[in-house]
Amino acid sequence: MKTKITVVGIGPGDAGDMTGRAVEAIRQSRVIVGYSYYLSLIRPLAGEGVEIVGTGMRQEAERIDMAFDIALSGRDVTVISSGDANIYGMAPLVMQRLRERSVTDRVEVEIVPGMSAFQKAASLLGAPVSHDFCVVSLSDLMTPWGLIERRIKAAIDGDFVTAVYNPRSVGRYWQIWRLKELFLEGRSPSTPVGYVRQAGRQGERTVLTTLSDFDPGDVDMFTVVIIGNSTSFNWEGRIVTPRGYQAGNVDESGRKGEAIMIESFRTIERELVSRDIPLGLKWPLLHAIHTTADFEMERLLKVDEGAVETIFSALTCGADPTIVTDVTMVASGIRKGALERLGIKVECYLNRPETSGIAQREGITRTQVGVRLAVEEHPCALYVFGNAPTALMELCGLMRAGKARPCGVVAAPVGFVHVCESKHMLKPFRDVPKIIVEGRKGGSNLAATLVNSILCWPDARDLKPGRDV
Repeated sequence: MKTKITVVGIGPGDAGDMTGRAVEAIRQSRVIVGYSYYLSLIRPLAGEGVEIVGTGMRQEAERIDMAFDIALSGRDVTVISSGDANIYGMAPLVMQRLRERSVTDRVEVEIVPGMSAFQKAASLLGAPVSHDFCVVSLSDLMTPWGLIERRIKAAIDGDFVTAVYNPRSVGRYWQIWRLKELFLEGRSPSTPVGYVRQAGRQGERTVLTTLSDFDPGDVDMFTVVIIGNSTSFNWEGRIVTPRGYQAGNVDESGRKGEAIMIESFRTIERELVSRDIPLGLKWPLLHAIHTTADFEMERLLKVDEGAVETIFSALTCGADPTIVTDVTMVASGIRKGALERLGIKVECYLNRPETSGIAQREGITRTQVGVRLAVEEHPCALYVFGNAPTALMELCGLMRAGKARPCGVVAAPVGFVHVCESKHMLKPFRDVPKIIVEGRKGGSNLAATLVNSILCWPDARDLKPGRDV
């Protein structure tokens, strides 16, 4: 008759987190082998007269050999493993030794699953691992660091929620700093990060922070770190990772479009030549590149310091929540959901009944007339140009005359005649918040997306565009 080695995952430490099968297996054991610290956690569950064999840290191989020697002597034996025996636990070591010793005719192995430490940590942090995730150990005792780093990069590239075991020890301190550095190259600084020390044990401590504020010096071998993906967010002291991007498997309210935008923005951010730029520039820049697929925008887009924040505040809290566009194509590209949500209206005077007559009579363009009419009614509006340089030049003249006092200007006229000059004419107005696309490039779609970046400015810190898509 075969003897049995039962490998039991005892969970993170507290008896309340152990499975019923694990508790029963321990109670029925006559011989228990394990790491001395873990044995102290389950000793109250062991029956009277049970033989307990403990060894120190890093003596896993010795413990396995002891267990096999006991089994081959004709006695059943239980091997204790923390967490789940299959996750950085004792189960694979037992199975390897069973193969090496070729004793399957005399010894059988049963594996009893348990709660892993990362699962316990996740429950304490909220719901951070609700979508695809991976688990990485930073211990290089059995895995070369080069391979560990490749796996970390793959997790970042795949946008996996990532749980980190063995983040730091007395002799191994720099790896967790390198992990943070790698994640900051591929994830937003505001990505939620949570970590739990001694999860499920005495002295349990939970910390919720962000990737940029995460302090690698505050973790040790008894800590599990969980890093969110691009959709994870902090909410009321918890981390939440939506099941499916943003709204699960349904397409209500354009959530799928939002998910695509989020993924696109992460890709664009990774490919920027300079990622260390102010958020007030990065946010409209990401919108511009997303719309045009033109990374030259990194050179061409000029945003006054504080312009996006100032314009957003003026539109949402100022006296005139109005956006004036030079052509209807710009107006059609501004998100209607954002306008309704914020109570902002869009005006385009190009097709007003009186516009053509005035243009013919005075020998100017209809867009120039449109700007004149707009300034009479909305001198403090946000003015947006995606087509006509003459309209932008007209606004500059009206500002010089003191008739127009716009809360901001988005200047992206496109073409070959007077385009560059019109943009240069705008620059001297230092008191007016400006977003300018330099040179000949521009267009209605680009002007509209720059406005959309302003309207969703509160989402900029988390780099989550597309709320109103």
